[in-house]
This record gives sequence, C-alpha cells and structure tokens, in this order.
Amino acid sequence: MKIDPEEALGIDTLLQHLGEDTRHEGAIAPAIFQTANFLFDSIDAWQSTTANPSGPPYVYSRVANPTIEMAQRKVAVLEGAEACKLTGSGMGAISAVILGHTAQGAHVVTVDTCYSPLRILLEEYLPRFGVSHSYVSGLCADEVIDAFRPETTVVYLESPSTMVFRLQDIRRIAKAAREKGIVCAVDNTCGTPLFQQPLAIGAEYALHSGSKYFGGHSDLTAGAICGPAKALDKILKYEINLLGSIIAPFPAWLLARGLRTLPLRLRRIEATANEVAGWLSGRAEVDVVHHASLPSYPQRELFLSQMTGSSGLFSFEPRVQDEPKIKAFCEALRLFKIGVSWGGHESLVVMAEVQPLGYAQKRWVVRLSIGLEDAQDLIADLAQAMEVSGL
Repeated sequence: MKIDPEEALGIDTLLQHLGEDTRHEGAIAPAIFQTANFLFDSIDAWQSTTANPSGPPYVYSRVANPTIEMAQRKVAVLEGAEACKLTGSGMGAISAVILGHTAQGAHVVTVDTCYSPLRILLEEYLPRFGVSHSYVSGLCADEVIDAFRPETTVVYLESPSTMVFRLQDIRRIAKAAREKGIVCAVDNTCGTPLFQQPLAIGAEYALHSGSKYFGGHSDLTAGAICGPAKALDKILKYEINLLGSIIAPFPAWLLARGLRTLPLRLRRIEATANEVAGWLSGRAEVDVVHHASLPSYPQRELFLSQMTGSSGLFSFEPRVQDEPKIKAFCEALRLFKIGVSWGGHESLVVMAEVQPLGYAQKRWVVRLSIGLEDAQDLIADLAQAMEVSGL
C-alpha cells in the first residue's frame, strides 16, 4: 500500500513507511539502486525522458535515482516542504542555495558565527564573481534587517549558530526578507525539523547536514535542501546536477535508515544533554554554558517561541582561559572522543578560540555533542577530566 505524505499519520509513522512502497522479492528493507545508468527499450523511450530528467523513468544517477528519491521524500515531509534535494554533503547544500541565488554584484547577509567553510565561500570564493557579504551577530532582528542592501539576494541564518549557539528571530527576518525579494535560508541541522520548522515560520529554504542527526551513526556524509519545488528544480538543474553535487545511492539509503530512528534518538539525546548542561552550569570551573535548555539562556523567550527542543549540541566557556589546561581537559576525557563532526551515537568534544560580535576579546570554548551514553557516565567523565587537567 502506498503511503501519502498528506495522509493523517504521525511523523514517526511516516518516517518508517513513506517512500518505501516498492519491495523486491519480499525484502523488508528497501533496495539500494546502486547503479550509475538506467536502460531503455527504445530510443523513443529514452528521448522522452528529457521532459522529466528527474524521473521516473530514471536516466542517470547524477541526476536522479529511486533510492535517493525515497530518502528525499522522507526529509521533505519531515521538514514540511514541497520538495527536498539531497547533496553529497552539508556544504554542498549550502553552496547550491547560495550560488543559486547570487549573481555578479549580489550581496549576502549571514551571522558572524556561521559554519567556517561558509565563511571561506563568502570571503575567498564568491568575491571572485563580485559577490559581497556582511556579518551580523543575529541577536537582534533589526540588526539583521538593517544589514540588507538593495543588492542583497540572500540572508543565510544559522539558528542555533556554531560554537556559541545564538538564535535568530526567523519569523521577523524572513518576513522582512520576503518583502524585499530576498531569499531567507536557515541551517536547521542543530534543531532538526523535530524541534524547529523554519519553513512554517516564513523561511524559503531549510538546509541540513545529513551527516549529523539525520544519519545518526557517523557513517555517511550528506546534505539536504528543503523548499519550494519550483525553486528547487532550478537549483537541481544547475547547482546540483551540472556541478555534480548530488548524493550517491548508498549514502541516501543510509540516511533513510537513520531517519527511521531519528525521533527516538533525538529525544534521548536531548534529555541527556539537558542533564549534562544543567550539571555544567553549576560547576565553579565553568563561566557560561551555551545551551537553550537552560533557564539562564539569554534568548530563552525566543527559544520558547521558535523551538520545541534543544537537541544535544552545546558548548561552555571554562572560567580559566588557559589553552594548555583546556587541551589537557579534552584529552583526559574517556567517553567523549575528539572529533569535528557531531550528531552520531557517540559523544564528542572539540575546542576553539572564538570572538563573536559583542565579545570584548577572544574566548576559548569547548563544544560537546551528546550521544546515546548514560548521562551520569558522561557527567562522571567530565568531572574526572576537570580534576586531572586542573581546569
């Protein structure tokens, strides 16, 4: 029986069944169409596909593939989007949207704490084509809106943002952007569609690194663009197909597998993260914890109005800003492993020196990604590492 995404079913149910209508030889798991090419019975049949290159019938996996389509349908319904296009990485999704909405002389507005590869795209790559940018803290919607120029074509939000987890008022910013003909895109990787729905409050695009919570097992790289079908068809034609950034079938299959358990994993991860963040906020070694679940979070009202959960990624600023001690702390951890990505089943730690807008000087920040371990075991690990390092 085919499952209609408009059917009155819960999201947990849709993630199990949507797009998995075709079963082969009775297999309970959907097939992986691990093929580059597709065959036709006649030249006429092949030529007819030019009217609909995304299939079915399918032509070439650089353009479309039934395994990829299955995963895209799940992500689209999860995000409440007309359509979804998957890419080979989160940065592939970001680049596709920004390149798809900029031309010579265009201007992009984004938060100063955005993902570092995005900064490279804005600062080193796009200026070659006459595209400029402005950074804002994003803490005040008016600050973001005031940064708009006549030539601005994209406002790119990251809410919560990298390392210090600042929120932006998506509803107000997206409304102002739409009135000026500016595309509003939101990186929703951290919140996920389970805890935040950017499209429902006005954004045109919601983007994800599927390598994180969507996959959930640290065994794939993927990106997702969710938004209007017509706009995505244009991005698919040029920035994805032409530039060759579509996801491969096997990672798409892994992503679909991960989506089936996303609600269970994320609820458990969030509960553990809230417990760990609460413990850290009471420690003398910690100056501030950047986690929206805490009552002390400076943007608490915006969080409650815009999100329904806080996931498992957050950071803290050690009171002692001593690089060797902070490094020793990270290396003394036993359960938290050092790794730059996040969102998998295991807990991870990294450290970075940051100076967001509004900071008087640079600060060392420790970022934690909470996995599926027991909360008390993670707390004990943090406590022993603080003692060993003298943090």
